[in-house]
Amino acid sequence: MKVGFIGLGIMGRPMAGHLIDAGHTLYVHNRSKPAQELLDKGAVDAGSPAEVARRADIVITMVPDTPDVEKVLFGKDGVAEGISAGKIVVDMSSISPVATKEFAARLKENGADYLDAPVSGGEVGAKAASLTIMVGGADATFETVKPLFEKMGKNITLVGGVGAGQTAKVANQIIVALTIEAVAEGLVFASKAGADPAKVRQALMGGLATSRILEVHGERMIKRTFDPGFRIELHQKDLNLALQSARALGVSLPNTANAQELFNACVAHGGAKWDHSALVKALELMAGHDVA
Repeated sequence: MKVGFIGLGIMGRPMAGHLIDAGHTLYVHNRSKPAQELLDKGAVDAGSPAEVARRADIVITMVPDTPDVEKVLFGKDGVAEGISAGKIVVDMSSISPVATKEFAARLKENGADYLDAPVSGGEVGAKAASLTIMVGGADATFETVKPLFEKMGKNITLVGGVGAGQTAKVANQIIVALTIEAVAEGLVFASKAGADPAKVRQALMGGLATSRILEVHGERMIKRTFDPGFRIELHQKDLNLALQSARALGVSLPNTANAQELFNACVAHGGAKWDHSALVKALELMAGHDVA
């Protein structure tokens, strides 16, 4: 396929690389110069989102937040200026479900189809092509793009219509944040009580408390490896989406709000770009004790 890829950061770069490795023709655009490794593999720097849309049949966006997606799609030299009937836009960013529906409707006026397909799995999953991909959109459009998803992820689910993928991602980020907080509390408690946190984690890995987050993020907390990963500022953005949507729905998310406050405390101490496992630092400050 002729594929466009806009946004080549921590996640986008390896995802785009898998598509090139699979033999697809790739037209790319990034705010800064695209990674040389992709150009060396044969990716074409298209120069602008509009040019990507002119040259590709399927355009993938992978940028940080709702305003970034809007700018890429509808700003000067944006995708909308180059898109035409029969093409598909796939937004793999994590953004507002409400805005997603609006973007899809605006692109439909150009005759383009739209999928929202946010991912979970972080940098590790992007590099390993093992991402979970949550998709919203029409069945036929999903089937067209599915071969590309299969080169980037393993657990690929069409959740429902446009916006359903983003709704699933918001739910995912609620669960991830609360599980990180639970692992952090458990390890801070165990360490301050005098137990070896590494051995406590090892013991818990064999019981009901086991999880991917205990495995990966628990290890980060013990080894103090807080380079992202997935930045706290991005998880804050996702929890803001959760809390805003909850207010609109009349739903209470008390523990999500608490996790957001702990992230806020980390940011106040210079941690906006720490990995989200560094939420443990906020609990350590309150306990006056570091896990390791």
